[in-house]
Amino acid sequence: MPNAPEKRVDLVFEGGGVKGIALVGALSVLEERGYQPQNVAGTSAGALVALLLTAGYPAAEMRDLLLRLDFGRFRDRDWKGRIPIIGAALSLLKDQGVYEGEALLEYVRGLLAARGVRTFGDLAHPASAGHPRYRHRAQVIASDLTARRLLVLPRDAGRIGVEDADAFEVALAARMSAGLPFYFKPVRFENPAAGREHLIVDGGILSNFPVWIFDSPGVPRWPTFGLTLVEPEPRRPVSERIGGFGRYKRRVEVAVDYVRALVETMLEARDRLYIETADFARTIPIPTLGVRTTDLDLSPERRLALYEAGRTAAEEFLESWDFEAYIAEFRREKRYSRRDAVAGQMCQMIRQTRQPPGGPDGSIDPYTDG
Repeated sequence: MPNAPEKRVDLVFEGGGVKGIALVGALSVLEERGYQPQNVAGTSAGALVALLLTAGYPAAEMRDLLLRLDFGRFRDRDWKGRIPIIGAALSLLKDQGVYEGEALLEYVRGLLAARGVRTFGDLAHPASAGHPRYRHRAQVIASDLTARRLLVLPRDAGRIGVEDADAFEVALAARMSAGLPFYFKPVRFENPAAGREHLIVDGGILSNFPVWIFDSPGVPRWPTFGLTLVEPEPRRPVSERIGGFGRYKRRVEVAVDYVRALVETMLEARDRLYIETADFARTIPIPTLGVRTTDLDLSPERRLALYEAGRTAAEEFLESWDFEAYIAEFRREKRYSRRDAVAGQMCQMIRQTRQPPGGPDGSIDPYTDG
């Protein structure tokens, strides 16, 4: 039964730029196993996957799009950015971003239009009209720098002056969510009601992995799966991740690359510090094979390898996934903290290397005395 509760699922996709093709690989396995996405959400590239999914694109079609896509088309510059040597730095200083982001907006707009989707009203749940949390089948995360606030769009459209969330343009929300700071120019959104302009950037600044977004008190009717992108070598310094620090590289280019890499690394690490044990239990961790968020010149072979990494990760996750066991362990009013678990493991390690209580000197071991 394709709509049986155990096959319904909410999906949350982490952001990650070109690494998003790995998310599509994991999604393809879920589709093959008969899972039926009900509500989906994501940040940046994860938002794009979520929106294409709800617009009617199956994983196989997304895969073909991403394998053929010329990501370089998204390096669109205005006249300032095309000035030799200083163009990138000038764009950063004047517009807070090197690239315009218009090419990305138009590309997403075209994909959605091909499926008859323009506004969030086209992605509305007919049965959830009175429930703002589930009114729209897709939610995307963005960061409002003006108000210093996380935005869940279209749910929070009113916070930036849009009274009718159904009328909010889907492609624009995707562009907001994917606005990697300093790489793309921020979206400037006029709020006539408040008489101010909102500066909106990548949702990953505040939540790159919003696995919490569909949670509610009590036992869920179906699970939420989080799909996250895992850096294979998190201890590598930022300077090593950047690459291209050749002897003859211009200082301006090095500075721009360094700022970009700092932002990318921050987005990778932001939410993982706070993911609790219960969230790890429902998360599909996908290795990113060392690919960076802005590796726009990624070869077809590397793209395919990312896709296969996503498939493998999903298959391994589903081998041990048990919804009833998850509910029994994590949703029956038990409290779990990853920080507490790590602290407990550290204490256990210390116990194993110290003498038991009442040693030769008669002292009490603080780690075993409660």
